[in-house]
Amino acid sequence: MKVFRGFSYDVPRGPCALTIGNFDGVHRGHMVLLAQLREAADRLHLPAAVLTFSPHPRQYFAFQSNKSVTAPATITPLREKIQALSQCGVDQVTIAHFDHLTASLTAEQFIEQILVRALGVKWLIIGEKFRFGKGRLGTTDMLKDAGKKYGFHVEVLPAVNDENGRISSSCIRKALEESDFPKVAELLEKPYMMSGHVVHGDKIGRDLGFPTANLPIRHYNPILSGVFITQVHGLSDEPLPSVSMIGTRPTIESDRHIMLETHILDFDRICYGKLIAIEFLKKLRDNQKFPDLNALKTAIGKDVETARTFFKERKCKN
Repeated sequence: MKVFRGFSYDVPRGPCALTIGNFDGVHRGHMVLLAQLREAADRLHLPAAVLTFSPHPRQYFAFQSNKSVTAPATITPLREKIQALSQCGVDQVTIAHFDHLTASLTAEQFIEQILVRALGVKWLIIGEKFRFGKGRLGTTDMLKDAGKKYGFHVEVLPAVNDENGRISSSCIRKALEESDFPKVAELLEKPYMMSGHVVHGDKIGRDLGFPTANLPIRHYNPILSGVFITQVHGLSDEPLPSVSMIGTRPTIESDRHIMLETHILDFDRICYGKLIAIEFLKKLRDNQKFPDLNALKTAIGKDVETARTFFKERKCKN
């Protein structure tokens, strides 16, 4: 799959079959849309293309208005999003930077400059709630009219529902906030994971007797925070049992950037630079500030013992 950062208005990338969206958590509803995109692309002998945005437009507007607390937390970091789109058969992904210039484009300008001139769309599928352009004034009917003018076909996909109603990224965010990982896996059709390359830390975990594999959390606001039972993929043929903390470390420092720190049970290999994925299984507790490092060490010890019991019981059930 080809990944493009931005596009040129002067040299069309198309023709293509296209869909547009944030795809934050490529869930079952997205998969239905992407399957239809793939079918049309094959039928028309066109590449299946996705246009997505970074940051999420709602995050951009929230920070612009100094209301960052209203910004939607990110379900899927960019690496996982691209991987999920590739697994759905997408040929091309264009990641457009969402800024004041993008936000100022009228619906008509968005169609003419981006869809037609830059991407060369010939077939387009979007969800029924899709809105675009300045003030979100662009509608599906406007796209259909533009298709007649510029020569591209438009399909509108109705909402995809399960027994609980419409499947959406908001449903996944709610399930993650409740640490309902079985529900998240059902909506995503795979376990919830975060991945990255292991980086050097300050070795405090090792000094406490619980060395960690550290993944930096960059460029997005993760929805999870706290201490979790997890398992690590990428260091062995089988996933390795672990305990992970995501967030800052209030006992040690107050202004540290967010990290994902994972203690792998009974593991002492050096893994700096390795690409690993952390699968989340169960939440143990929220992050908290302890009076001293000894109290922190005791709490981590309890977390590890709880995780050992969890994995032992799960092994017995299997």
